[in-house]
Amino acid sequence: MARTLSEQKLTIGDKAPLFKLQGIDGKDYSLSEFNSKLTLIIFICNHCPFVKARINDIINLRSSFPSNELQIIAINSNDPSYQDEGFENMKYFANEYNLNFPYLFDETQDVAKAYGAVCTPDPFLLDSNKTLVFHGKINDAVEPESKPRVHVMKENIMKLLNGEKLEKPFDPSIGCSIKWKN
Repeated sequence: MARTLSEQKLTIGDKAPLFKLQGIDGKDYSLSEFNSKLTLIIFICNHCPFVKARINDIINLRSSFPSNELQIIAINSNDPSYQDEGFENMKYFANEYNLNFPYLFDETQDVAKAYGAVCTPDPFLLDSNKTLVFHGKINDAVEPESKPRVHVMKENIMKLLNGEKLEKPFDPSIGCSIKWKN
């Protein structure tokens, strides 16, 4: 497990790179088809202990808001040959955790590179114009075994939906490094 902090390639106010990726359900998804007030793109994977520790927080986050206010899109950009990764293992992971949002495969890793994603989980919160408004952690738990006390993403989503400004629009996430192809 290579502990990695998220980095800022996209900065607040930048337009999010568009994409079209296949979901584990066999359908193609593009960023432009999501029309909620906020869209949360999270780069995750199947094996990372940080993702496994936070996945229920992400599922609960999606359940906390109506779909016209928040959509979540999970993207796996890991090298599919890495242990427990790849499209079929994504299906197992989604089934095991009962994901309530699309889980997409970035087989070329181009989407992760365009966003500057470097770790899992690496969350990017977009407004209705697909502009980056927050890049950072789901909550304050910095180790997989830590229990969160501050639900950073949920608090920021509520502030944005209420028209409030975020004090800290970049608050690095921590997780396993994305497994890049050689």
